[in-house]
Parts: sequence; C-alpha cells; structure tokens
Amino acid sequence: MAVNNSLAKQNKRMDFGMYLTQDAAKQQINKLLGGQAGTRFISSIVSAVQANPALQECTNTSILSAALQGEALKLSPSPQLGQFYMVPFNNKKKETKEAQFQLGYKGYIQLAKRSGVYKKLHVISIKEGELISYNPLEEELEVSLIEDDLLREVTPTIGYYAMFREHNGYEHSIYWSKKKMMAHADRYSAAFSAKNLERLERGEIPENELWKYSSFWYKDFDAMAHKTMLRQLISKWGTMSIEMVQAVDADMAVIREDGTADYVEMEEPVKDNVVAEQEEETPVQESAEASETSVENDFFNQ
Repeated sequence: MAVNNSLAKQNKRMDFGMYLTQDAAKQQINKLLGGQAGTRFISSIVSAVQANPALQECTNTSILSAALQGEALKLSPSPQLGQFYMVPFNNKKKETKEAQFQLGYKGYIQLAKRSGVYKKLHVISIKEGELISYNPLEEELEVSLIEDDLLREVTPTIGYYAMFREHNGYEHSIYWSKKKMMAHADRYSAAFSAKNLERLERGEIPENELWKYSSFWYKDFDAMAHKTMLRQLISKWGTMSIEMVQAVDADMAVIREDGTADYVEMEEPVKDNVVAEQEEETPVQESAEASETSVENDFFNQ
C-alpha cells in the first residue's frame, strides 16, 4: 500500500497521532477508508504505536504504510490477535528506523480460512514421548498425545506437524524435527543463532545483554516454528488465494512510496523490541509470531 510522496517529507520524529492529522496523511487514509472505518483504523493504529516505544522511533511514513497494508488485507494490528505486526528495525544504510509489515501466525490462519479453500488446517508441537512414528512417503503421523494439558505445556518439544485438507479432497502434511527447525532458523534468520539459543536456555546470557535476544526465535521458538510450518505447507503445496499471495509478497517488507516491497536485510537488533527476521529463500520471508496459544483454538475443521 503506497504512501503519497508528500508524506515522506514529513519529519519522522513528529508525534504519530499529530502526523495523522496532516492533510496528506488523511488523504492517504481516505483513499482506502472513510467515516467510522477511518476512525477505527486511526484509533487502533495509534494505540499500537503508543504501546511500542521502539515503533515510535520509526519513520511515520513506514508505520502508516505497514498499517494500511494490514488494513487492505482486513487484518488487525492488535498484538493480542497476532494477525500482523509493524516491526521496527534499524536501516543502517539510511541511518534511520523503519517499520516492516509482518504477517502473523494468526494472519495466515485468517487468510486461509477466508479463502474458502481449506476444509481443515492443523499445526501442532509434538512433545517428548508423544511421537510413535511418521512416514513421509505416506504422510502418516502416529502419536500419543499427553492428556494432561499442564504437563504437556512444560514437556520439551521435539518436533512440529502441520497438515491441511482442501474441500476438493486434496491433502498434504509435513513433519519437521526440532533439530531441523533449529537448522532452518540458523540458516535463514539473520537475528538467530542456535548456539545462542542454547546459551540463553542455560542462563548464560548476562542480564544487560538480554535485549539482543528479543527476536521471537529466542522468545517463543515453538510459536515461530508454527508460523514456519504453515508458511512452508501452504506456500509449497496449498492453494493460495490472490489475497494470500498479496499478503505473502508484502510480508517482511517496508512498503515504499511507489507501493513496492523493500526487503531490507537486518543488520542489528532494535533494543527493547522484537527483531525483524530476514529470509533468503523464495518466495516468502519468515515472520515473527507474538505468542503460542492453545493449538485446539487454532484449527478450523469441518
């Protein structure tokens, strides 16, 4: 979602709420929204910015572009809903901070459900002692899930399983071990190191350096793994609606004035905030996930 060139000339340090009262910003918002919808959009986006000090340091144009991209997809910026995020990162080349649009885990769920293609979509962490067997040729997973939810929650994760079934009967599933997921994150995320995660889990990181590990690969590895499994599953084997393709194209990008998506490599973390993840594989980039919720609530079935 492009932002008018005149908006780019605004002082990036201007209060975001005040920035939205400028004629150029109002015109840009009114192109997509109006009336109550516009009021709701402004209220939700201002709340999201106020709740994130690091986001307040980003250019207003990049914040507005990310927000309008989410609005165009009819997704919410609420961190509690986890549909999309405006994630600050340091752009050393421009010596400024910009907000990236990031499609959230719940955003994938919403867009897939909205497409009407999928009869069933399922993703889950497999815990230690649950896996009996997995046959990748037949796509058959045999598990014995821990029935005690509290016990299951604290049991170490050993892998991840995702599957879909379309209304036309076509289905596909994948299973990744946690070791494979760690290697994937280590290879494709500029902000993640498997060795550093192990150090973090052992409590070897000094408290004054913990801000460097604010990436959700560190904060909630399982939730990020769920996002990765859905992305891999749907983008490689599923049917993607035009809306989902548009969302994936914009994922992990700063939306520029001409509407193009600029995938900027992360060079350093933003202190006190989640770090954007940059993927090198195509066609999509990895995204961050706020928190893992009960997996039963994230399935949509017949």
